[in-house]
Amino acid sequence: MLKIGEIGWIEKDRPACGPRDAIVKPLALAPCTSDVHTVWEGAIGERHNMILGHEALGIVDEVGSEVRDFKPGDRVIVPAITPDWDSEAALRGFPSQTGGPLGGWKFSNFKDGVFAEFFHVNLADSNLAHLPEGMSLEAGVMLPDMLSTGFMGAENAKIEFGATVAVLGIGPVGLCGIAGARLGGAGRIFAVGTRPAAIKVAKEYGATDIVSYKEGNTVEQILNATGGAGVDAVIVAGGGAEVMMDAINVAKPGSVISNINYFGQGIGDEDLIPLPRVGWGFGIADKTLMTGLCPGGRVRMERLAEVVTHGRMDPSPMATHVFKGFDRLEEALLLMKEKPRDLIKPVVLVEQ
Repeated sequence: MLKIGEIGWIEKDRPACGPRDAIVKPLALAPCTSDVHTVWEGAIGERHNMILGHEALGIVDEVGSEVRDFKPGDRVIVPAITPDWDSEAALRGFPSQTGGPLGGWKFSNFKDGVFAEFFHVNLADSNLAHLPEGMSLEAGVMLPDMLSTGFMGAENAKIEFGATVAVLGIGPVGLCGIAGARLGGAGRIFAVGTRPAAIKVAKEYGATDIVSYKEGNTVEQILNATGGAGVDAVIVAGGGAEVMMDAINVAKPGSVISNINYFGQGIGDEDLIPLPRVGWGFGIADKTLMTGLCPGGRVRMERLAEVVTHGRMDPSPMATHVFKGFDRLEEALLLMKEKPRDLIKPVVLVEQ
């Protein structure tokens, strides 16, 4: 990111490796909608000459003198969120927020990201995980952000066995939210979206009902399908600021609205996200709004790898566009910006 609205290649020095850190070479990379929000919407403010990217598998090139569990040549999963695990926020149970709001999100936020020939990982023993033997790169590169974020959406929604769930937005994060809801015991799962490729995968991951916002009001369709009752949990995984109106309006009293959507823009001059006063029960209808940033760290990656290794969920169908070669990164990022209808997620396999 050269500045808001502009990307390009840039030469930078190889990062230095601290005693507890690692320097990693990319093995597989995936552009994210967050990169699009950051560059073309200026969602987190101006950034100059910052390397983008936070979704990677890699090969360890160098480790610090105090790193115990990793060595040069190891193939690793690099989480999108790399917290400072000895910080106050981590000790309180919120490692993604270390150093302040969103502070665990270092790559492509306030630190150079992974779209480079070499990148730095802080606290390697806590923020890297070994890539399981035999796991495809297309599947593995979905773990650092897509699976972690989508599953968190289901976890935060407090889904009970047999619960009815609505997932608003079925990009790759929403698709993982669907898979997480099914693994968490959901009964009926409404998936709101229109892209044919995503609808196909949504059904494979457990969606029982597809709701197209092009065919009528989303809230009315879901309320009609549930006899006016609404749903037990909502996972917000896409859409503009107005999507929160739909989320709260379809939620039953006593339900949880779990937001994992990155709002790159708000509504109006004051940059607000609206809530429906009546649908919210005037603020006293026991509708809980949960938010959270993608969980990171080693244990999270190891747990997600177990889900994939043992066949509970296969992320590879989300890799609809696979490029080979580091120089294809820009093409893949622009594809994520343009979002053709057959796209779910682009992946770049880097020759090593």
